[in-house]
Amino acid sequence: MEQIVKQTFPVLEMTCAACAVSVESILNNTPGVQKAAVNYANQSALVEYNQTQITPNQIKAAVQSIGYDLVVDDGGNPDLIQQYEQEHYKQLKNRTIGAIALSIPVVILSMFFMDWQYTNYIAMILTAPVVFYFGRSFFVHAWKQARNGRANMDTLVALSTGIAFLFSMFNTVFPEYWHSRGLHAHAYFESAAVVIAFISLGKLLEERAKSSTSSALKKLIGLQPKVVLARIQGVEKELPIADVQTGYTLIVKPGEKIPVDGTLASGQSFVDESMISGEPVPVEKMPGDKVFSGTINQKGSFEFVAEKVGANTLLAQIIKMVKEAQGSKAPVQKLVDKIAGVFVPVVLGISIVTFAVWMIAGGDQAFTHALLTSVTVLVIACPCALGLATPTAIMVGIGKGAENNILIKDAESLELAHRVNAVVLDKTGTITQGKPALTELIWANGEQALAPVLYALERKSEHPLAEAVVQALQEHNASVVVEEFESLTARGVKGKVNGQWYWVGNAKLLMENQIPFTDEWQEKSRHLQAQARTVIFFANQNGVLALLAIADPIKETSKAAVQALQDKGIDVYLLTGDNVATAASVAQQVGINHYQAEVLPTDKANFVKQLQQQGKLVAMVGDGINDSQALAQADVSIAMGKGSDIAMDVAKMTLITSDLMAIPKALKLSTRTVQGIRQNLFWAFIYNLIGIPLAAGVLFPVNGFLLDPMIAGAAMALSSVSVVANSLRLKWASL
Repeated sequence: MEQIVKQTFPVLEMTCAACAVSVESILNNTPGVQKAAVNYANQSALVEYNQTQITPNQIKAAVQSIGYDLVVDDGGNPDLIQQYEQEHYKQLKNRTIGAIALSIPVVILSMFFMDWQYTNYIAMILTAPVVFYFGRSFFVHAWKQARNGRANMDTLVALSTGIAFLFSMFNTVFPEYWHSRGLHAHAYFESAAVVIAFISLGKLLEERAKSSTSSALKKLIGLQPKVVLARIQGVEKELPIADVQTGYTLIVKPGEKIPVDGTLASGQSFVDESMISGEPVPVEKMPGDKVFSGTINQKGSFEFVAEKVGANTLLAQIIKMVKEAQGSKAPVQKLVDKIAGVFVPVVLGISIVTFAVWMIAGGDQAFTHALLTSVTVLVIACPCALGLATPTAIMVGIGKGAENNILIKDAESLELAHRVNAVVLDKTGTITQGKPALTELIWANGEQALAPVLYALERKSEHPLAEAVVQALQEHNASVVVEEFESLTARGVKGKVNGQWYWVGNAKLLMENQIPFTDEWQEKSRHLQAQARTVIFFANQNGVLALLAIADPIKETSKAAVQALQDKGIDVYLLTGDNVATAASVAQQVGINHYQAEVLPTDKANFVKQLQQQGKLVAMVGDGINDSQALAQADVSIAMGKGSDIAMDVAKMTLITSDLMAIPKALKLSTRTVQGIRQNLFWAFIYNLIGIPLAAGVLFPVNGFLLDPMIAGAAMALSSVSVVANSLRLKWASL
């Protein structure tokens, strides 16, 4: 019987999108593996395999056979991947610093002391460690790609720098070979050193951006406590979370995280379930109510019976689904790697053809010209401008985003955002403020003087909504003494002030205490409830003294932001865990036609997936742990800066501001950045399209012209300068 398992494995040693393609290819061609998707961005492989045909260790061996590695069990050491990433980043940083430090004197020598007899020897000694020590990873990875019949940027860097160095070393040690043929022995040491330094710097910046996204799942896992307090045969006992079994009675005290899913057996409390529902108001829990792993107990202590433990809890399912959503994306093949994959074989072909043509038609100097021109073709096909094209535009785009309160983690989000045609918005903390506030306070005639009494009663209340009233009535903080205060479960509170009873609570509380409740107050209450407000009454024995409405206020710019997106032809959707009435009210106020209420985290991710299946490119905007699964599934994920750390870690963009107008700006920034990348690639290629034929000697039969290496060097520099200058134009663009 087939046993199909879906599992995510961390992958080590990948350095570019082409590496992810290689790993994915070998996995998909391994017997027993049903399907594999390798994600370069989070260095993982999502593998579906048949347990009866293949084991994780055999999958690991298949990946190792092409020069990469797989972590099959990091359960004993969850920090293993993070340690590897930190070590890899540290090594890359040291190599980059070393390459830059040695390249600077090589450039100075080559530019200002080119005629000094020792220049080439000193440059050779300084360049050797840059190319073969600090730049050794380019050669290693180029070899890995070559073994699998592939080519990428590493191939181009290794070929051009390796040949430039070896050719320059020959010219330095045996200059008479060229002098005897009436030619100058040129050295390209500075080109080899600078290319390694520049490309290493680009990779360092990319690694730095990637490393900041790796802690999301670790933080999710950290929501579950390591130790729990259980009641076993009447005795309280601390247990490791791994030892908890279904049916155990567990004790949760105020402020503690609930360890597993279960049902309340005794006690009562308010539980912060915002990580699941996204809603800001804690939920009251009574015996018989469900509680969920990772949520936070707020006020009282209670005991509950464990029903779902380990991988079956809701939190564990969220963690698993976030992993799968991240890992199931097809790896983004970077534009430069795609181009390099074609460009490298083309350049090699041109170089070989150049050598062959000169050998056939070169006359007396056939071999000399064949060798010189074919090597010059490889050297002039310098990937410096090509390598700078994307990172410079991305770096400027990221800086421009930061100026506009948009933090961008990687190139992928900037490359995709301009194509977004559907935006999904969470409600709480995204469209709204994310915190209950007193929106209306309607007093009966002449009763405003009792505001200090209302303040004193609510200050003693443990109900989460009471805090909103206390915050709004700070100025009425007088020394009012409340006697015989009592909290009335699911109804409100009561207390005696100066010998008179006062009540604060819902309509049920008024009816139970036979407090007069006029038609006028009932009509005002219905009107506010229709606007998704929570209504509370302040009363004494004679009647209602005030009506209070509490809601999560909509941000000032939410409506304008929705309108701006719709004006661009983008469909806007609202998803919330709140009730239908509240969702409808908020959607109407901000102008959203499509909304869904009472959705769970899984429902949000599935909704995003449905839109993607309809051919839409989806941006998800959220702020809570409950949004993390949908954020991971979306093509472009945007977190609100005041939201949870996990949402910000999963998301590719974070808005520092709570202003939703930053979303249209982010999409416009993407358009400008992608335009800059394409323009940069044009400038990088113009250099090669003109320079390579000249280096091959196409003008030699016409006018005897062979490209002067100094002109080639100047053209290479001009190409790089034009790319950088074009990228910098984005700094002054308006969003």
